Amino acid sequence: CHYASAGSRKRKRKMGMYNFVPKKKSKVLKVKDPPHPLSCNLCRKILYFLGFPVDCDVTETDLSEELPLCCCRMETPCSGDGLAQTEHTCMAIESADGLVNRCRRRVVKHEMMRPSNTVHLLVLCEDHRAGMVKHQCCPGCGLFCRTGTFMECRPYGSISHRFHRGCASFIKAQSFCPHCGEDATGAQEVAVPKPVTLPRPEPVLPPAPDAFPVAPVVSETTRPLIHRAKKTTDLERRHDSSPNSLTRESLGDGGEPAKTSLESILMALDDEKPKKVKYHTKQLYISAHRGELQKVIHLLVDGKDPNYLMDSQNKRTPLHAAAAEGHQEVCHMLVQAGANLDMFDEEQRTPLMDACYNNHLDTVKYLLRAGAAVDLKDIKGSTCLHLAAKLGHYDIVEHLSKASRQVNVQDDGGWTPITWAIEYKYKELVLLLLSRGADVNIRDKEENIGLHWAALSGSDDITQILLDAGCDLHAVNIHGDSPLHIAARENQLECVILLLSRGVDVNVRNREGETPLDCCIYNSKVWVALNTNKKLTDARRTRDSHGEKFLSRDISRGYEAVPITCVNGVDSEPCPDNYKYVPDSCVTSPIHIDKDITHLQHCVCTDDCSSNTCMCAQLSLRCWYDKEGRLPLEFCQKEPPVLFECNHACSCWRSCRNRVVQNGLRARLQLYKTQRMGWGVKSLQDIPQGTFICEYVGEIITDAEADGRENDSYLFTLDNKVGELHCIDARLFGNIGRFINHLCEPNLLAVRVFTMHQDLRFPRIAFFSSKPIKSGDQIGFDYGDHFWKVKSKYYNCQCCSPKCRHSSAAVAQRAQSLERAVSPAQQSGIHSAPKQS
Repeated sequence: CHYASAGSRKRKRKMGMYNFVPKKKSKVLKVKDPPHPLSCNLCRKILYFLGFPVDCDVTETDLSEELPLCCCRMETPCSGDGLAQTEHTCMAIESADGLVNRCRRRVVKHEMMRPSNTVHLLVLCEDHRAGMVKHQCCPGCGLFCRTGTFMECRPYGSISHRFHRGCASFIKAQSFCPHCGEDATGAQEVAVPKPVTLPRPEPVLPPAPDAFPVAPVVSETTRPLIHRAKKTTDLERRHDSSPNSLTRESLGDGGEPAKTSLESILMALDDEKPKKVKYHTKQLYISAHRGELQKVIHLLVDGKDPNYLMDSQNKRTPLHAAAAEGHQEVCHMLVQAGANLDMFDEEQRTPLMDACYNNHLDTVKYLLRAGAAVDLKDIKGSTCLHLAAKLGHYDIVEHLSKASRQVNVQDDGGWTPITWAIEYKYKELVLLLLSRGADVNIRDKEENIGLHWAALSGSDDITQILLDAGCDLHAVNIHGDSPLHIAARENQLECVILLLSRGVDVNVRNREGETPLDCCIYNSKVWVALNTNKKLTDARRTRDSHGEKFLSRDISRGYEAVPITCVNGVDSEPCPDNYKYVPDSCVTSPIHIDKDITHLQHCVCTDDCSSNTCMCAQLSLRCWYDKEGRLPLEFCQKEPPVLFECNHACSCWRSCRNRVVQNGLRARLQLYKTQRMGWGVKSLQDIPQGTFICEYVGEIITDAEADGRENDSYLFTLDNKVGELHCIDARLFGNIGRFINHLCEPNLLAVRVFTMHQDLRFPRIAFFSSKPIKSGDQIGFDYGDHFWKVKSKYYNCQCCSPKCRHSSAAVAQRAQSLERAVSPAQQSGIHSAPKQS
């Protein structure tokens, strides 16, 4: 009936589910022009038994068919002077398949309850009171339906009404649920076995951090999926009532997240849930900040947005608040409810950044397993690793450095995580980052390196560590200050003495023309040390006027990530300047290189491109780079395969394994004057086999244009076997590769590599170490026999190798061997032949 259904909706909305009680039963209901007349007998009966007399005839036969009215959630105060002795114990009777059992537990609360108006009032224990509220008592007979076989009506999903089949309300041969009045034909028969009596369990402790499951990737608008959960016992309810308790069942045991976690905890806390209390969404942020797990769960189930932005807290989310305070249980519930792991606040900080900043290792581990991005940057360009290193959180840095390969990432100031650790004198942290591959020679925006910051902080221990790690002793910043300038200006005596002992030049001047002696306090201990060293240095230079001279701090003018110094200890020739340093090959003639991004074969990898399914790796036969970016020992050096690195059309990250050559020069090299071979290149650090050294860069020209050039000493042929032949000429435009000399026992290997395009006519020529190289060794590659067939007329090889094939002695020996092999008759014929020019 239209009127009855409308009244039902009204009662549920205003008074609470199944709890409507009229204030005055004598009030007569007046119906004015209803949409349908109250001719329905069912409507009249329902109105009558709800306590409203109706102004229409109801026969005596109809009134005798009284229907039970659900009172499960109502309490009646105890009336009378006192309770009988029997009323001090619970009056509930359990019904299980025809067998009844009386409860004998002691009563705590003496207010009386009953399931319907047809059952007498009962004094109940706390356990049965909870069962009464949950509609587990049959309104027809008053027996509790908690074990055995009974009917169960679920009109609203999670709400369960229990009654016996024979106790249903029947009107005109149609049955109705005695609790809610809904059609009982949809009720299902449920059999609940009798629980096994077990000893009292120990309290369930929160799970260890490693037991937290990896949360699924959820969008910002996703809401938690609430499933039907098991009923909990009174013991479990009492244990779970603490605000911060969280059982292993709620978080899942091990691998996959528990899908029923929210409702299972909610059911356990059902008795304590605040009734009719409306909270603003900001309460979710406040509760998450305080670690109030119970309240957070209730707010999430009530539909509060887990991605709510708190305006008064720089637009931070509840997950930011929980992560910053280290409440990992609250973090887990928020993630399960759909919280965005990588949400930014106004400072572009993520929850993971807040956890790292506040040194909550367990929360960091959980968020990483849940899928939080570790390499995101805040408004200052700082990553999680920067924030942890800045505050000296060793354990956080150790864990993050395993999860992120970008240990050398720079923030907006150009500082890496090890730069912050150096400045704040975290010695153990510096050692850790060095073991993880941190580069101490990366320059910041003012071209300072790690040694500048160690001199500023005055830590001689860290200065010693950096020098042992190969930090550039002679590096200067944009002001021309060397580390010695800064140590002298800051009056750091220990650092000054250590730098002087390593042979730093005390006479070097900065942009203002100041030496370190000019920067320190006159007559201070630092001044005395510098002045003494200056006198000794000047005396030594007087004796040796041809000492090694420092000509340039960086011949690349900052175009390379690592500076390339230039020294001359042989003669007075200045640093070469008859060319233009360029970091990449250039084109000076009308040559078309296919750089169309739509023509690139690319991969769709979501990992680090180390698997055989990577398309770019398949083009190279396999992914040849290991996790350190080096070629393996089994890499063929006689006929090296062509390498195809991932490009800008690929779906992988810029930091994937298959990107090495395109990342540029990383080894510390130096241009120096050799005794016999002119300018050469040597390594300033130990280099393992398979390491990328540098690229051969210059003008890309055709073979015909190369034939017309007067100086062909810097030509490198691109033997691509596809179309017209081309060359790289580094005579006028080039990089450090143009100075690499020929070695008959080379330690470099030339490999063709494609990075930003795949035009097979124009591969990049990359040099990799073909064997381990020690610090101070000259690096070189084999120019090839064809080169020496042409150039041996003008000069011979000066590599001084025991296996040199192109020295004057080796050439003479080959000529003698050839002469002995010729017969006397052939010799006479040769000598009698006319001379030719």
